[in-house]
Amino acid sequence: MTCKQDRDGWAGWPEQRPGASTNGTASPAFTSLTDTLSEARRSANDLMLVAQNTERKLKARLEESAKQTSSQLLEAERTLKARWRDGARATSSRLQRRIERLQRLETSLRAGPVVDRALARHLSSLAEDSPKKPRQAAVSGMRKVRSDSDFQRMQSSDIGDTADTEQPGSAPAPRGKPRARTAAPDWDVFAALNGSLGAKGAARRMAPGRSMPSLQDQLRAGPGGEAARALLEAPRRTLRTCQRTLENCSENLQTLGQLLQQSVAASQFSATAPSRRVGAAAAARIPPPGTAKPRRPPGSHNTAFVACREAVVSPGFPSLQVDLIAAEELLRLEEGSSAGRDGAGGTENPLDALRQAFERMVRAHHEAALERALREDAATDEAEAAGHPPFGPLQAQALKRRRDAARRRLSSLREPGRRVAIYTTASLPWMTGTAVNPLLRAAYLARDPNREVTLVIPWLAAADQEMVFPNNQSFETPEAQEQFVRAWARKRTGMPCNFKIKFYPGRYAAEKCSILPVGDPTLYIPDNEADVAVLEEPEHLTWYHHGRRWTDKFPHVVGVIHTNYLDYARREVHGELKAAVLAAFNRLVCRLHCHKVVKLSDAVQRLPRQQTQFVHGVPESFLEVGRARAAPPASADGRRFGKGAYFIGKAIWAKGYTELLALMDADQTRAGDAGAVHVDCYGSGEDLEEMRILAEKKHLALHFHGPRDHLDTSIHEYQVFVNPSTSDVVATTTAEALAMGKWVVVADLPCNAFFKSFSNCLTYRTPEEFGAQLRHALAAEPVPMAPEERQRLTWEAATERFLDVAELTERERPRGATAALEAAVYAAVNTLSGMEALRTMGGAGQGTRDNPVSLMDYAPDPADSGGIFDNKERAAAHLQQDARICTQETIYRAALNCSEAGGPKLFTSVLASRITRQITQT
Repeated sequence: MTCKQDRDGWAGWPEQRPGASTNGTASPAFTSLTDTLSEARRSANDLMLVAQNTERKLKARLEESAKQTSSQLLEAERTLKARWRDGARATSSRLQRRIERLQRLETSLRAGPVVDRALARHLSSLAEDSPKKPRQAAVSGMRKVRSDSDFQRMQSSDIGDTADTEQPGSAPAPRGKPRARTAAPDWDVFAALNGSLGAKGAARRMAPGRSMPSLQDQLRAGPGGEAARALLEAPRRTLRTCQRTLENCSENLQTLGQLLQQSVAASQFSATAPSRRVGAAAAARIPPPGTAKPRRPPGSHNTAFVACREAVVSPGFPSLQVDLIAAEELLRLEEGSSAGRDGAGGTENPLDALRQAFERMVRAHHEAALERALREDAATDEAEAAGHPPFGPLQAQALKRRRDAARRRLSSLREPGRRVAIYTTASLPWMTGTAVNPLLRAAYLARDPNREVTLVIPWLAAADQEMVFPNNQSFETPEAQEQFVRAWARKRTGMPCNFKIKFYPGRYAAEKCSILPVGDPTLYIPDNEADVAVLEEPEHLTWYHHGRRWTDKFPHVVGVIHTNYLDYARREVHGELKAAVLAAFNRLVCRLHCHKVVKLSDAVQRLPRQQTQFVHGVPESFLEVGRARAAPPASADGRRFGKGAYFIGKAIWAKGYTELLALMDADQTRAGDAGAVHVDCYGSGEDLEEMRILAEKKHLALHFHGPRDHLDTSIHEYQVFVNPSTSDVVATTTAEALAMGKWVVVADLPCNAFFKSFSNCLTYRTPEEFGAQLRHALAAEPVPMAPEERQRLTWEAATERFLDVAELTERERPRGATAALEAAVYAAVNTLSGMEALRTMGGAGQGTRDNPVSLMDYAPDPADSGGIFDNKERAAAHLQQDARICTQETIYRAALNCSEAGGPKLFTSVLASRITRQITQT
């Protein structure tokens, strides 16, 4: 309102406006300010209108929800009242019927004859057992006797002697004095009820034509009758059993006292002066060795053992207070030394010291038994007690069944004694994510001494090693490769890495750029060690699996998805069709072989029993580099980094090089050659030469340097890490670059969702944003990483996340019809995967169904070019590369032979012939 008045007032007197010129026209600055204020007023009015509309809508919604809630509460109140009223009526009617039934029964009992004086006296004698509550005690005593044997049905026709003499229509006989007793009607009621409950069963057990004895007939027999004998027989048996038990205990105590006395006597007779240790009275009580003492009646033990027993049953008995006795003290007791446990004088009785030592040994035995019972690892327990196992074979099997049942309810890798087998599809020195991350996971899981970890990696033949391993590295035996892998893990983590390493035979499929298992990998873990299986890339491991089902071999199977194979398939010819078929098959094999599937990010397809969690970390060595780079620089220019941007990854198009070349081309076209940003690329692979040729053809500022470890000192100086890959699930190199304190420039995709919360992560969505973020990262140095961010990147935090997500409950296991259906489907799939023709068509390779006799026996067929869905051109390129390698090796060897044979002429002729022959063969 004030704003409107001011606006109207200024409009009436233009000559009085601030900033107005003398000729009546406003200055440009004042006009601009006025327009700005007007626009602000209009915006404020619009916002007020929006706020008012929103407030009205919220009030309307709140009123509507309040009305609905009130109506629901009223309806619920009416429903509860109606239910309570109906229940109260039904309960009241039932109670009324029961009261009427009891009243009729009491009336009928009062109308009939009562028990005679003998019955009343007997009931009174039974009631005298409990003076405080005679009625309840008598009733309780009567109820302890079987109703079908001691108390039969009481009928009005046979209660009392007068029932047989009364004539029809005559008046009832007068009541006697026993009717005046107050307890008699109550006893009649309870006896009648007790008899009526078992009347039908008693009638069925009675012989035909035989009348049932009445209650009076049974009780008139007195305490010596059958009812009394049956009532007293059970307590008598109990008393006899207790008496025999007491006699046995007394005999055992007496025997123990005699053994203790004989032990003390032996030590006394071996010494020179018995009276100095025990005393004359004690020595007189000790019998000579070998003399038989007469059997004493229970309770009449010798005085020495009576004193020992009194000490045992005393409140200050030291069985729960003493510690373990030392072996030297027992030796001193046997030698007759007068020194006690604390080294005191000879005032202490050796019998007491020996008793205390015995009690301490018993306590130690009990504590050891409790520790063995609480220890959950049966294998460790049996190893400690190998000479005397605590369990027999049946008990051990029962214990294993109980533990298996408990683990089916909740299976956690945190339980002591778990055995974890980690299967992966690659191994060092191939520096790929499926080789590095499973190795580090095994190292950090093995830090717990109560957990046994085994890393199972593929073993490649010599020909495949030449194609896969960089820098011409190769291994002649699996033991040599194991030493290399373990040494690398110890250097990278700084831990002992005492986990086991086993191998399964594999072959390198050039058309897939992957290693495939040969045979059944589950056979390389014994059945008695099969507990938990972690399948790194479960779909990759089970595409061509033929043999035992993974979930049948291992009670707990967890799959970890590393690679987005659908993105790889879409990049090939007929990519959409291949991706659809592959997605369906991935879902099938993951359902059949995994209890739970862990996705590193949502960049991959949906899978059954999936959970998304980033369970990878960064070794401490990368974090150490980041801490060192966060320190103030010692250089004069004050910069902590000396180089620009770089990218590291396997040199194949699907690993981000396609996107990198496209982004660099767009940025260089927009900025010109003078403003182009230089990026160094590190990595080796099948498409490296093609990448170099294309980059040179487009004159891109990209330089390829070959393979290099990300922790190499030459990488430390780079300030920006660029990763434009869209096929990664989660890039390990991105996490390593963040840990080293660098900027990371990545695409805004689900695969980078974990890194977006870090302060040094820059994301882009368009090529223009890529260029802007890259230049910003090159112009400004990254900030030092916060401790919270550094902790999230550690392998310790990643291991905790993995242990949490890998827990398996009983509800998550397939049961019932689902389990039966999956078993039937796997039987069909296993049958099809055993056909060599189908395996060859699918790309499994020839001769890969069965396991070789040994790891060294398998040799891949170089003619394998994949199946009907594989990339034939990539396989042909690999064959040409192998031919080039063979030709170069032939030329080199021929040169050496000819130079040694003597002469350039001979060298030229022999070299030409060998090269021609080699080219013809290849």
